[in-house]
Amino acid sequence: MDVPLAHLDRPFDYLVPEALDVDAVPGTRVKVRFAGQLVNGWLLERVSESAHPRLAYLEKVVSPEPALAPEIARLARAVADRYAGSLADVLRLAVPPRHARVEKEPQPPPAADPAGPDAGIGPDAGIGPDAGIGPVDPVGWSGYPTGPALLRALADGRAPRAVWSALPGEEWPARYAEAVAATVAGGRSAVVVVADARDLDRLDSALTAVLGPGRHVQLTAALGPARRYRAFLAARRGQVPVVIGTRAAMFAPVPRLGLVAIWDDGDDLHAEPRAPYPHAREVLLTRAQLTGAAALIGGYARTAEAQLLVETGWAREVTAARAAVRARMPAIAPTGDDPQLARDPGAATARLPSLAWTVARAALSADAPVLVQVPRRGYLPAVACATCRAPARCLHCAGPLALPSARGAPVCRWCARVAAAYACPECRGRRLRASVTGARRTAEELGRAFPGVPVRTSGREEVLATVPGGAGLVITTPGAEPVADGGYGAVLLLDSWALLTRADLRAGEEALRRWLAAAALARPGSDGGRVVVVADGALAPVQALLRWDAGWFAARELAERRELGFPPAVRMASVTGPPTAVAELLDESRLPAEAELLGPVPADGDRERMLVRVPRARAAALAAALHSAAGVRTARKAADPLRLQVDPLTLF
Repeated sequence: MDVPLAHLDRPFDYLVPEALDVDAVPGTRVKVRFAGQLVNGWLLERVSESAHPRLAYLEKVVSPEPALAPEIARLARAVADRYAGSLADVLRLAVPPRHARVEKEPQPPPAADPAGPDAGIGPDAGIGPDAGIGPVDPVGWSGYPTGPALLRALADGRAPRAVWSALPGEEWPARYAEAVAATVAGGRSAVVVVADARDLDRLDSALTAVLGPGRHVQLTAALGPARRYRAFLAARRGQVPVVIGTRAAMFAPVPRLGLVAIWDDGDDLHAEPRAPYPHAREVLLTRAQLTGAAALIGGYARTAEAQLLVETGWAREVTAARAAVRARMPAIAPTGDDPQLARDPGAATARLPSLAWTVARAALSADAPVLVQVPRRGYLPAVACATCRAPARCLHCAGPLALPSARGAPVCRWCARVAAAYACPECRGRRLRASVTGARRTAEELGRAFPGVPVRTSGREEVLATVPGGAGLVITTPGAEPVADGGYGAVLLLDSWALLTRADLRAGEEALRRWLAAAALARPGSDGGRVVVVADGALAPVQALLRWDAGWFAARELAERRELGFPPAVRMASVTGPPTAVAELLDESRLPAEAELLGPVPADGDRERMLVRVPRARAAALAAALHSAAGVRTARKAADPLRLQVDPLTLF
């Protein structure tokens, strides 16, 4: 039943009246009477008898469309159990809301399929040797010693599991399209998940070029109710063999699943913000395990979670030889190492040291674009008193003040109040100075430094997909870097401290991921491509960038987390809410004997957070204990809400 109560997270038996016998098939939406009310639910299974002597009748079949595939029902149960959630919450993520008009649109009749009646493969699915897809040319994967073998395994119907480290400048959408084409040629379907709409557009173009039009659909929450449900039904009815999308596609119901793939699994957009907060990578890996499908995790960087798959033998790494990496990567230099400090003593404190200026000027002189990555958006997102250096804060809520433009008045970033008459409470000074410089201010400064050079910005307000290949400055925030025609002549990575000093377990991993994504857009060093990172070259993330060795950094990161007892080396859950509610849930939980309680630590408002840590072998026991305790609270109708997360991205 579609009810958000943990103590009702189990199937219920109902009698099917004769009038609904034809339409009441597994996977359909139904209405049942429960506790005197009509509630929505999913028909999971038809059986001949029940252990309960007295049963109520099914009230209504909302639609005869079996929207919930048996494989997705099993997957949803496994995901709910892994994340200490309820099946109803996962099904709300897995199946989009019904759109009656779309269901009534004419559809080609389903064809019989030798894989079984639940496969639901229609006549236009285009799977197998008759799909019109010839042998996939492995030349794109030839730069990786095990790449061609990966494609052969997919085409042969096997289930390889790979963690792929992409080369600098790699056309990753084309490589994914080739892997998908090999899977389809072998008679199976594929699901590919990317982080955002820009990556999705690139993958869509690559798949259309390889598979032809009409062989795949996009599934994202941004499509709108009708288009999203239409794409979902096309997959469920087996009319297409491939589904691509953002995290909304991780539950896509395709027939005969042969490959699940995810690009850049370290992007936080892959984490679902709704309960039970599953991560797309974990959902896809669970799906591969349950169905025997192949799995492909790719990116320029590598997460500790992906490294764990390699070290445990669950997956094999697909990497290029070091000679190939050196041939493809740009020349990368830090500004904080000893040779640079000897030439430019101010490089240790300068926001844009002389090396960065020199590299940018040389690229522009060669009629090549320059990419400048700035971690903070806006103009001046943080300001301070120019006299005493005290941070400027709002007098109403104590939030940080920011300057929206060169002539604008300070504005609070928390309550949006304008502090036009701001005076420093420490020294009564009225002049402000920049504490943190944003992307728009950087664009303004560089525009003055390089007159006559076009300046473009790409960020929250407007994200550019591509830019011309001629001389120009592109100022961008991390994740919004456009692709330049022919590659960038220079890439400048500014304000590295903003990424490296975050109070986050994944700060170093995230900084390296952002840097590699930007540096991958530069031309090879042999073609004049240069990358300058404003950071100390002795830092581990900077070392990994200089050598373009994401695997080394991931192994180092995993070893440190294993030693300190942090995910993914252990399983950790967080319980956030009012202190009394947190204590009540933990008291009710029959936690494993190995469980460690960490905290409490303050959360937002009057709430606090407790962390529970167990070895990975006891992960299922931890999730079951927390879910059972949550059921006790909902049965008691506890008023205080709690946020329960297993392996949250942010621990503190």
